[in-house]
Amino acid sequence: MGSVIKSTLTLILSVEFIIGNLGNGFIVLVNCVDWIKRRKLSLADQILTALAISRIGLLWLMIVSWCVSVFYPALFETQEILRTLNVTWTVTNHCSIWLATSLSTLYFLKIAMFSNSVFLYLKWRIKKVILVILLVALVLLVFNIALTNILVNAWISGCRRNKTCSSGSSDYAQVTSSLLLTNTMFIFIPFTLTLTTFLLLIFSLWKHLKKMKHSVNGSRDASTKVHIKAMQTIVAFLLLYTVFFLSFFLPVWSSELLDKNMIIMFCQVIAIVYPSGHSCVLILANNKLRQTSLLVLGCRFKDSETSGHGPLTESS
Repeated sequence: MGSVIKSTLTLILSVEFIIGNLGNGFIVLVNCVDWIKRRKLSLADQILTALAISRIGLLWLMIVSWCVSVFYPALFETQEILRTLNVTWTVTNHCSIWLATSLSTLYFLKIAMFSNSVFLYLKWRIKKVILVILLVALVLLVFNIALTNILVNAWISGCRRNKTCSSGSSDYAQVTSSLLLTNTMFIFIPFTLTLTTFLLLIFSLWKHLKKMKHSVNGSRDASTKVHIKAMQTIVAFLLLYTVFFLSFFLPVWSSELLDKNMIIMFCQVIAIVYPSGHSCVLILANNKLRQTSLLVLGCRFKDSETSGHGPLTESS
C-alpha cells in the first residue's frame, strides 16, 4: 500500500514539475522573442519574465531537495549541503514572492481608480514605485540570507560540539523551525502588501460599479473585466502561496509515528502547485501569452490532424 502511494505521489510530482517548467519557460520564451522583435519590453512583461525565471529556479530546487530527502537522506546531514540548500531556497523564495508583489502592485496602480492625491502621485510614478519595492526587497534579502547563515552556522557548531548531526535530532527540528519562522517574518511584508492591493482593487471595483450603475456603455464592461482579471490573478497567488508555505510546516508538526518520507513527498506535491499552477494563471490572465499559447496549441492540433489524415489520403 505504501509503495502504491509513493508511486502515485511521485507521478503527480513529476507531472507538476513538467507543467511548471513548461508554463514558466513559455512565459520567458514568449517575452524574450517579443523583446528581440520589438527591442523593448513593457514593465509588466519584464517583471513576468523575472518572476518566471525565479519560479523555474524554485521548481528545480524543490525537486532536488525532494530527491535528496527521499533517495539520499544522509546528504541532509552534510553541513555544506544543508547550508547551500537553505540559502538557495531563501533567495529563490524571496525573489519569487517579491516579484509577484511587484506585479500585483503594478496591476493595482494601473487599474484602480481613486482620486486620492497619494494614489495619483504613485500612479504617475509607477516605474519609480516598482524600483523602490525591488530595492527594499534586495535589502531585506541580504538580511534574510545573513540570518539564515547565522542559524545554519549555529546548528553546525552544535553538531561539532556534540559530534552528531542527525536530521531526526531535536536540534535539527529546532533549526528547521527557526528557519521557517525567519522566512515567515520576511515574507510578511510582501504578502501583506499584496493582500492590501487585492482589497483596494475590490474597493475600486465596487466604486466603479456604483458609479456606472445607471450608465450603459462599453467602458463599463471593459473596466470591470480588467478589475476582475487582476483580482483573480492576485487571489490565486495569495491562496497558492499560503498553501505552499504551510506545506513546509507540516513535516515539522508531524508525529514521529508517521512515515517521514511519505509526509515529505505529500508536502512537496502540495508545495509545487504554487510555482506550477500560478504560471498557468498568469498565462491565462495575460492576453499576449494566452493568445500565443492558443496559437501554439492550434498549430499542434492542426499538425496532428494533417499527419492523421495523411495515410488515409494515400490509401484512397
